[in-house]
Amino acid sequence: MTQKTRSPEYAMAQGLVGGLRQDLLLDPFAYRPLPPLSPDGPVVRRLPGARIRRGAVWLPHALVLFLAFVSLMLALDEGGGLGMLLVGLVPAGAVAMTLIRPVGAWWVSILSTPFVTALAGGGDWPWGPSGFLSHLVVMTVVAARTRPRTAAWMWVLTSVYAALAGTLLAGGYASLGPAMAFCSAVSLLLVSMVLVRRTAKQEVAAQQTVTAVERDRRTLLEERTTIARELHDVVAHHMSVVAIQAEAAPYRVEDPPPELAQAFATIRENAVAALTELRRILGVVRAEDYEAPDAPQPVLRDLDALLANVREAGLETEKTVTGAVRELPPGVELSAYRIIQEALSNALRHAPGSRATVEIAYVLGGLGLRVVNTAPQGALATAAAARPAMTGGSGHGITGMRERVGMLNGELTAAPTEDGGYEVTAFVPVPVAPATAPGEGS
Repeated sequence: MTQKTRSPEYAMAQGLVGGLRQDLLLDPFAYRPLPPLSPDGPVVRRLPGARIRRGAVWLPHALVLFLAFVSLMLALDEGGGLGMLLVGLVPAGAVAMTLIRPVGAWWVSILSTPFVTALAGGGDWPWGPSGFLSHLVVMTVVAARTRPRTAAWMWVLTSVYAALAGTLLAGGYASLGPAMAFCSAVSLLLVSMVLVRRTAKQEVAAQQTVTAVERDRRTLLEERTTIARELHDVVAHHMSVVAIQAEAAPYRVEDPPPELAQAFATIRENAVAALTELRRILGVVRAEDYEAPDAPQPVLRDLDALLANVREAGLETEKTVTGAVRELPPGVELSAYRIIQEALSNALRHAPGSRATVEIAYVLGGLGLRVVNTAPQGALATAAAARPAMTGGSGHGITGMRERVGMLNGELTAAPTEDGGYEVTAFVPVPVAPATAPGEGS
């Protein structure tokens, strides 16, 4: 079975008919009230006085109603009586109708023209002075409220109607069809040019907005990349120096005590671990082709190693776990580990010689964390107080903890305690997995 191919002319004709149906035939009497002007528009905002500006937003409505009144007066000027009143009211009503149902107003104007002209007793065909003005106003307002394609269809149908009426119905009277075709073409062309220019300005403004947003985003990413590279280069260099010196230090002393050798070994391990993690995190933004190591992210079951590391650094730490220990989502496990790690690091920096307590509570609705350290004590506290610049932080650690908890819709509080220590508490909600009904999954 062969399939017929449509010619380009047929497709063009089909597109034209579809455009006519969409613009003038699809729900022509839809209610579309004309909105007032914007108070921040280029004209209204320059007017003096708030009352004048409030009234000026209705200027288009007033102008349309004024033209409808002029159309009515032109009809009454041609003669009196009920017939002439009807001759004037129909075109004037079509003009006023453009404020609420623009396409329907055009149909009322074009379809009522022969009846109104006949009721007026002939004269100029197919419009008298009142009908000529009202139909021209209707076309102009509808074109301003729709789009250029609708204006083109209105002009074509009006010209066709004027030609047929001038030929078949004029009966020897003068025809205003050519005048309507010319005047409406000029009016619709001007309105369409204004609409196209306004649409183009809006598209340019939208594109400029998108471009500005993208430019700001790109600038921000470039700044972050620059900072990350500098941070990586500087910190990685110093951490490498620390690791090398810690490894070489025991060999500079003859028969070093085991405790000293173990301390230097711990320093080197911490420096290497920090350097590896720093490269893994910052390497993502350092180069596009960076591949992160396959090492797993730390979770709560790795907390004992962290606490042992902290104890070797001089912070006495206890851990308490309550509730039924269960496996949590990876994001919750990682965030909980990082929060505890940051809280203990703050205790090491700001409260040397203190004791810390880590409490983990597995509850039905989520996971609770509490890290409390006492006030600084002993000789380390005195040394830290003598050099506050070395212990003062930037405050980014607590901000990072808040961001981690916020991403998980949790809550975090961090505040000093009454005895001079510090307390960090957090709760991360974890949805309870639905229980599997008996027989499911079999």
